[in-house]
Amino acid sequence: MTETGEDIRVRVVQDEAPEDIYAENGSIRTDFLAMVGAAIADRDLLFLRQRVARLHESELGDLIEAIQPDQRIALVRLLGDDFDMTALTEVDEAIRLQIVQHLPNAQIAAAIGELDSDDAVYILEDLDHEDREEILSQLPFTERVRLRRALDYPESSAGRRMQTEFVAVPPFWTVGQTIDYMRDEEDLPESFTQIFVIDPTFKLLGTIDLDRILRTKRQEKIESIMRETSHAIPAEMDQEEAAQLFEQYDLLSAAVVDENERLVGVLTIDDVVDVIQEEAEEDLMRLGGVGDEELSDSVMETSRSRVPWLAVNLFTAFWSASVISLFEATIEQVVALAILMPIVAGMGGNAGSQTMTVTVRALATRNLDIHNAWRVARREAGVGLINGVLFGCLVGLVAGFWFQDVSIGGLITTAMLINMFAAAMAGIMIPLLLNKAGADPAVSSAVFVTAITDTTGFFSFLGLASWWFMTG
Repeated sequence: MTETGEDIRVRVVQDEAPEDIYAENGSIRTDFLAMVGAAIADRDLLFLRQRVARLHESELGDLIEAIQPDQRIALVRLLGDDFDMTALTEVDEAIRLQIVQHLPNAQIAAAIGELDSDDAVYILEDLDHEDREEILSQLPFTERVRLRRALDYPESSAGRRMQTEFVAVPPFWTVGQTIDYMRDEEDLPESFTQIFVIDPTFKLLGTIDLDRILRTKRQEKIESIMRETSHAIPAEMDQEEAAQLFEQYDLLSAAVVDENERLVGVLTIDDVVDVIQEEAEEDLMRLGGVGDEELSDSVMETSRSRVPWLAVNLFTAFWSASVISLFEATIEQVVALAILMPIVAGMGGNAGSQTMTVTVRALATRNLDIHNAWRVARREAGVGLINGVLFGCLVGLVAGFWFQDVSIGGLITTAMLINMFAAAMAGIMIPLLLNKAGADPAVSSAVFVTAITDTTGFFSFLGLASWWFMTG
């Protein structure tokens, strides 16, 4: 059979090196976006299959997020079976739902059947119960059971993140039998670094690294070269705790076991990297009081996610304002106080935020606990005093020259020292107390730290001024 010119041209295009779709700043090139948009509008399947379908799943995910919402649906529909559904694990939840809600369940089921179980669960867990059950019903029995078992585990647990595809062998097999099994068996994971050893009830006995298998003679028994598993991860364990185990013991993969110590899956480093990134982003967002907000959220969704903590912040602002009102007469007599008091509160707020950020992160990574809390608190107190003296003297000098009044400089210096010390203490004690009470310090700390630094700053500065001018 001879090849036509078209066959040769297509084959040459497919053999070319993948195209770099990114600009120097890391965003997708505008010219590439324009070409994709034009191809979607013209229904140019040849371009989409050759230049878009062959992108890596992460690149395809970035492209989907960059194009217009109506183009996303059109792109997925035009690519059909050539669309890599794994790319949906790389996009915001809102975008993922927008796409899958416009696809027939039969198409989703067919695509999910080709995915690793962890990626399939990632897509299925966001769907409505009815759609999820309809999709699962169209999958082979074994795969359906595996996915349902993973979906039964709590959200953000290791069981939700695990892959249910793994290689497990009995301890009485030889190395030769194991190698032959891996060569002949078609239903194996695409990539793996460990083989698990199990008994007839699937209880985990140990693990063997692939390099150990390759360096051992064929007649050697598996039980003689396996090592006991010391870092098996309970399926119910929170994904952040599992990620910390990977970090602590430099793991590439780890067995996931149920409450009876039976092997149910494997957690791999690529999933753990995603967990670390998600948890870091979540902590950062919560410190800002914006919850699980995503860039793809609508105006109403974004507003709704920000309202609760803004309302709490409004209450604390009135609290601080009430402190100022106590010294209304003093402020009327010395106008300079009204000009300078935001400096005291603002510097305290920034100092408190610095300490709070370090504390919340240390609690999240479990580097701060009851054993070293007092030592860290002493350190932060020292930092607060040193910075209070340094910036208090600096602001005091400026204020004294500005208003030609040494007493104003001395008052703001003293108030700054008091508030910087209070800010340091609030920045570490509030997250610790919230954590002890079972609340998430990343969510709640910022508002309370700001309230304390504002109140302390206003009260110390205006209170000292009232006492000074009354006695003077």
